[in-house]
Amino acid sequence: MRKNIVAGNWKMNMNLQEGVALAKELNEALKGKTVNCDVVVGTPFIHLANVVEAVDTARIGVAAQNCADKVSGAYTGEVSAAMVASTGARYVILGHSERRAYYHDTPEILKEKVLLALANGLTPIFCIGEVLEERESDKHFEVVKSQIEASLFDLSADDFAKIVLAYEPVWAIGTGKTASAAQAQE
Repeated sequence: MRKNIVAGNWKMNMNLQEGVALAKELNEALKGKTVNCDVVVGTPFIHLANVVEAVDTARIGVAAQNCADKVSGAYTGEVSAAMVASTGARYVILGHSERRAYYHDTPEILKEKVLLALANGLTPIFCIGEVLEERESDKHFEVVKSQIEASLFDLSADDFAKIVLAYEPVWAIGTGKTASAAQAQE
């Protein structure tokens, strides 16, 4: 049975103080409530350790928005999966359409990131999705299938079971259009 997850990606918003305040507010809002899903917040790197401390991590999972495809070394500005894990974060968002488009995260790079995330005990939230042209030309199944095959197909069944697949209809971002429940379930 598929587990329901509600994940909020903060992207490149909020300074540290604002991020911690929002995390505390979310933590308070969920206190004493029964939720039928896992709640995850994807924060900028500078927030990770502080947000982990600010929330009840049994109730709210914390995710990095990316990790490096290298273990360590002279990669200025990169943050390794081990570094992410050391903050107490449990998840990492990989394959987001913005990372694919602006930072050229290729299937090969994503495959390495997934392997390193898993090796460091992180749960990858792997984003898949198509642009409007692909949706309208009925190529969306082919596109999503190729994204999964290219980056995740070599995983063992046990490792694949640890991946959270997040459908991200790229065609709906900033367009005012939304994916229907039926489209998301496809």
